[in-house]
Order: sequence, then C-alpha cells, then structure tokens
Amino acid sequence: MSKSYGDVQALCEVSFQVEEGELYGLIGPDGAGKTTLFRILTTLMLPDSGSAEVAGLDSISDYRDIRNRIGYMPGKFSLYQDLSVEENLNFFATLFGTSLHENYD
Repeated sequence: MSKSYGDVQALCEVSFQVEEGELYGLIGPDGAGKTTLFRILTTLMLPDSGSAEVAGLDSISDYRDIRNRIGYMPGKFSLYQDLSVEENLNFFATLFGTSLHENYD
C-alpha cells in the first residue's frame, strides 16, 4: 500500500504479512511512516493505493469488525481526566468526523 501527504511519500508500496501467533516489531526513525501504517491498519486513515487486511478482514469494508477486535493507543495521546471514558470516546470520535454508534455495535 502507499500513502502520501502532498509531495511527501510516507509509505511506498509497503507489503508484509504477519502469521497468527507471530510477534512483529516495526522499528524506524521519525518520519519513516510507522504511524501512518498503524493508522491505516487500525482504520483511522485510508491508503492512497493498495489495500490492507487485519485478521483476514479488509481495512475498508470491514472496519467495524476490525475496530471491535483491536485497540490502538498512539504514543502521543492523552485522555481528559475530567471526562468519563464514554465522553472521551465521543469527543475523539467527533474529532475524526465520526461517532461511537457509527463505529461500534
């Protein structure tokens, strides 16, 4: 899959497979595309080209199932302590232009 931000290509024809039970580490310098890759795999971002599967599910058509199976907490993310868990989820869903109902059963 590939993803660009304007003239900057964050991912260029990335392809890999992790088998069930394998542990996979992704290491690279700042700006190498790690966060972009994780955002695509966790259905927070669409690739410009190509496709992604997570647990045998398509990251675009099966995004709800993927979101019910995995969690993603980026390194630079903080919750508002004066909000409940549900209020935090609603707040950040709104920032991403979506809603809890739209993403979870």
